[in-house]
Amino acid sequence: MICAVGVVVPGYADALFLGLITGAAALFLTVQTLLRRRARATAPSILLDGSNVMHWNNGQPSLDPVREVLTHLRQQGYLPGVVFDANAGYKLEGRYRNHREMAQQLGLSPDYVLVVGKGVPADRFILQFAQDHDARVVTNDRFRDWAAQFPDVSKPGYLVSGAYRGGALTLNL
Repeated sequence: MICAVGVVVPGYADALFLGLITGAAALFLTVQTLLRRRARATAPSILLDGSNVMHWNNGQPSLDPVREVLTHLRQQGYLPGVVFDANAGYKLEGRYRNHREMAQQLGLSPDYVLVVGKGVPADRFILQFAQDHDARVVTNDRFRDWAAQFPDVSKPGYLVSGAYRGGALTLNL
């Protein structure tokens, strides 16, 4: 309506210009959002066993290895998520940290981070999600206790191991 007024009524050219700019910006943002959603939908999912990965560098708990693995996976075209045991925050900072806090520390959306409840094994969540979403799992855990319920853990390439060698991250993708 504002655009039509700018053409018909003298002195409203600014309203026409503003309407055109606003419309172009809205179209640009809509297209960008659709492209991002499409890219996410086609990217293969991969899940990090965050409580395992955070010990990869010298055995000390730190989010640095998790961040580095996330960066590497994104560069390889994966859409990564992370699951932590309830005690991960205690190991890192001596206090409980929920998924929002962990996500913020990792630079992820809270939608891609889960801190399981106290007394709940993260392994079940990790393996169930991976099974349901045809995802691989980044961990050095072999999940032998879960092999009967989740036989994919025995398939080559399903579990992605990693380590630091000479200070550099290696992932067996």
